[in-house]
Amino acid sequence: MEPISQPTAAGASSAPHPCYSEQAHRHFARLHLAVAPACNIQCHYCNRKYDCSNESRPGVVSELLTPEQATQKALAVGAAIPHLAVVGVAGPGDPLANPERVFATFRELAAKAPDLSLCISTNGLALPQQVEELVKYRIGHVTITINCVDPDIGARIYPWIFWNHRRVRGRQAAEILIAQQQKGLEMLVTRGVLVKVNSVLIPGINDEHLHEVHRVVKARGAFLHNIMPLIARPEHGTYYGLTGQAEPTAEQVRALRDACASDSGGTGMMSHCQQCRADAVGIVGQDRGAEFTLDKVAAMQVDWRAALAKRATVRAAIERRMALHSQIAHPAQPMPLLARRSRPNASETLRMAVASNDGHNVDAHFGSAREFLIFDISPVGAKLVERRNIDRYCNGPTTCGDAAPALAGAIAALSDCTVLLCARIGFEPWRALEDAGISPNSEHAREPIIDALLTVYAEWRDSGRRAAEATSTCLCA
Repeated sequence: MEPISQPTAAGASSAPHPCYSEQAHRHFARLHLAVAPACNIQCHYCNRKYDCSNESRPGVVSELLTPEQATQKALAVGAAIPHLAVVGVAGPGDPLANPERVFATFRELAAKAPDLSLCISTNGLALPQQVEELVKYRIGHVTITINCVDPDIGARIYPWIFWNHRRVRGRQAAEILIAQQQKGLEMLVTRGVLVKVNSVLIPGINDEHLHEVHRVVKARGAFLHNIMPLIARPEHGTYYGLTGQAEPTAEQVRALRDACASDSGGTGMMSHCQQCRADAVGIVGQDRGAEFTLDKVAAMQVDWRAALAKRATVRAAIERRMALHSQIAHPAQPMPLLARRSRPNASETLRMAVASNDGHNVDAHFGSAREFLIFDISPVGAKLVERRNIDRYCNGPTTCGDAAPALAGAIAALSDCTVLLCARIGFEPWRALEDAGISPNSEHAREPIIDALLTVYAEWRDSGRRAAEATSTCLCA
């Protein structure tokens, strides 16, 4: 778990960004404003929808906003959700294909919500021409979607781009896009802007090539690289979805992330992305967009000055809590509870998975978990190893019985764990986990994660000692 501080662009807010910090995403909310309908490229995995409330994926929004509506919504969300830290534009098209609408929105927010970090997510085609404007408007974080650095591969992903008032196709289109992306990345890094690179893993097209993408973008100064799975369902209407392009498995995504992290010394990889909608509201993975529709926002009475003060108080409290949690998760010396008991051999490490919604307590039902926190517990402390995303096993009473693939995926994701801590779990998954050699444990529901980990570790260690003593007694007899 990385420290909460992070470098920012000159003049930018220092608020932790939940997409750029694995620790911050459990505590701070973000808001995506849907003010950018137009796009200057076409991707085979994208089908923008402007009035959809049923799909959870990039490029989808329920309502398009004018800059005035977007500012009103941001102030309302900032008043209702005091842990809001970031406001960004991620679609449904490309922000830099809609610069007037985007910068008009950011102008108002800079005046009325100067504490909020501002960010955009772009395909990068128009990026070099807009870098100075981004810096001018305090845009401290920029995400660029870079799926390739080879034009031949790019020609299989992008059917066309709109460049210099004309549509360009094929390899030439990919060459222009790649050159613009790399130039924009370098310009942003030079000006102190944090850049996250998103790459969509497309089996059979760029899966092997993403190693090279990672090497290139890290060499050019990208702060984070996020490799995320292709979403290609027929019902979404994308080219890949309609032509049967395979989606990657969770294991394929995890293996590629691990390989790239190893290539770069274990740093700079993102693992908590939820591939959010372009109008997402709230904590990552817990969307509250339905609470802030245009009609509901219009009816709200918002005191943005009071909200500004309240956010400052809440942020300070969260940062204190995050700092304490970081100290507990990475102690400089053995944890007190373990130190009070006889110390086992330092090689005695137990890997446990935790289902948690808030990142602090064992508060998630196994069936509704979207990710597991993976810890290694040893005599020298508890270490958060990674966060593993999974498909939900249960999506309601009508789907649990047909969830065998999701259950199998969850068990595969936990294959190296000995214990799973969760708030609740049904009989069928309990039995399946035990059959796979994983011990489910719901006895510590609602307890702080660290307390539960230490308690179970102590029990595991004591049971191992008793078993060893029993074996020794039998041998002696």
